[in-house]
Amino acid sequence: MSIDSIFLIFLLVCAMVSFVWEKIPTDQTAITIFAIILLAGYLPIFHNFPTADKLLSVLANPAPLTIAAMFIISAALEKCGVIESVANRFSVFAQYGYRKFLFVMTLSVAAMSAFINNTPVVVVFLPVILSLSRKMDIPASKLLIPLSYASIFGGCCTLMGTSTNILASGIVQKAGYAPIGMFDLASVGVPLLIVGSLYLVLLGDKLLPKRETLTAILSEEERREYITEAFVPKSSAVTNHSIEESGLLKSKGIRVLEIIRNEVAMKGNRNKIKLLEGDRLVLSCRPSGLAHARQVEGFDLAGEMGLGLETIAAHEGSIVEGVIGPRSTIAGKAIKDLNFRQRYRMILLAIHRRGINLRDKVENVPLEFGDTLLMMGTDNAIENLRRNEDILLLDRPATAAISMRKKRPIVLSVLASIIVFSSLNIIPIVAGAIIGCTILFATGCIKPKEGYDSIEWSILILIYGMLGVGLAMQETGTSDLISNGLVNVVNSTISESMRPYVLLALFYLSTAVLTEILSNVATIVLMAPLGLGLAASLQVNPQPFIIAACIASSASFSSPIGYQTNTYVYGVGGYKFRDFLKIGLPLAFIYFLVSIIVIPAVWAF
Repeated sequence: MSIDSIFLIFLLVCAMVSFVWEKIPTDQTAITIFAIILLAGYLPIFHNFPTADKLLSVLANPAPLTIAAMFIISAALEKCGVIESVANRFSVFAQYGYRKFLFVMTLSVAAMSAFINNTPVVVVFLPVILSLSRKMDIPASKLLIPLSYASIFGGCCTLMGTSTNILASGIVQKAGYAPIGMFDLASVGVPLLIVGSLYLVLLGDKLLPKRETLTAILSEEERREYITEAFVPKSSAVTNHSIEESGLLKSKGIRVLEIIRNEVAMKGNRNKIKLLEGDRLVLSCRPSGLAHARQVEGFDLAGEMGLGLETIAAHEGSIVEGVIGPRSTIAGKAIKDLNFRQRYRMILLAIHRRGINLRDKVENVPLEFGDTLLMMGTDNAIENLRRNEDILLLDRPATAAISMRKKRPIVLSVLASIIVFSSLNIIPIVAGAIIGCTILFATGCIKPKEGYDSIEWSILILIYGMLGVGLAMQETGTSDLISNGLVNVVNSTISESMRPYVLLALFYLSTAVLTEILSNVATIVLMAPLGLGLAASLQVNPQPFIIAACIASSASFSSPIGYQTNTYVYGVGGYKFRDFLKIGLPLAFIYFLVSIIVIPAVWAF
């Protein structure tokens, strides 16, 4: 093994540790590894690392550009209300019971996800499914994992179904093979869709948990909280004393949300701040706490002064759940740094993340994609927040974009044209996607800025970084080293006729495990070149290995972190990690069995 391969394997191990550790964003890890490989090409100790010109050639790969264009097209479909229109028609199926509703939902979501980016489909369907679950008196946790899985089912059926398929096609084309056709994956994707749907319908009710939503952690008294203000008048007994010293917090039914001095909210530990004349305290009180606050000397309550008391009650729609969306600008920022209440006029009660309800010191918690927030506010504040993309409210289905309905035929025609022209090999999918985006911009279906904002740039950075890693693996011979090692092990133990099948099974399993640990994008970029190397070592057709990589890297069922839509429903449904293992592991095994049977039958070695 050369020093080049040893160093590159070390970099790969470091990258995987970083991905699993999750302290550093995956795109930052990928671009850092890319930079190190770039630097290694200039060091005399390394002989086979790609030169700068060769490494930077990955930026010319058409796959990331295609993926960026598909983000824009999906955003246009969402903006014009196409996804909402389909989602809002689901109420008619609620009367047929859980299993029939689940079957229709799975097939419908899968059909849309075959041609649209998975995340906006799940984002739009979430509040609809939550609303219908209440109407059907079924826990939302019985429907949200199937919602995410259905989007994965559909993504495995077409070239444009997921970014991993587009990436795999670009990698094999770069290697000199024919690209994946628009519906090539359907030969295995459709049988998997049917089997997966039947699995959810027949066993979902038994395997899926009954989990409380975030709102359910509130007691009945907590649902009747009030927001009021307390003033520190002249000659008050609490002047130069902290809130703790004032006795205001002796009741558990009072929380101090803010101390405002000279129209500015004070920072720091509010309970330790020395109060001055004219200070204004914003309080959240339960009924028992409100009674206690009236008895504390040194404060004048706003309600007692005739300034009004604002009632916050769940049945009035003033306690709502929201989720941090994929294009949120507040992800990564702590509540205390956002001036959350001033920004949104809402009070944060709790955060749900990865199966845990966080209720203490939430102001210090950096927000993450998929976090579910429990908030309290007035109806006006909630309606204002509803128009903000930072937090997507889950209290009711979104209102259809009526003003954009006239643009729907244009968006649907663009999408259909891309599918048809790419399927008939008239123009490559990258050309069709770029032309389609241009038409959408020119016709006003989506503004250029909105389109650019819809692109998940972190995913593109991750892709380019991992493409650099893949190129380095080929240039340094690391891919051949790994593939030849696997082939030699199999050759020594397996008969010649069975070797391709055994290697395909091992390759699928390795890819499936990696995609649960890393992201699906990082996995496909690492495994697709390895699949080509295995096929070359065996001197067989590489298509079975590439198709297996596409399916295995998308079929992330056993973990809430392997696939973005799983992460998204994780907090909303109140799931725990083990819930995904319980229903996802058997499904992943079913996908494995069906894939290793169907793939060699369709794409012969």
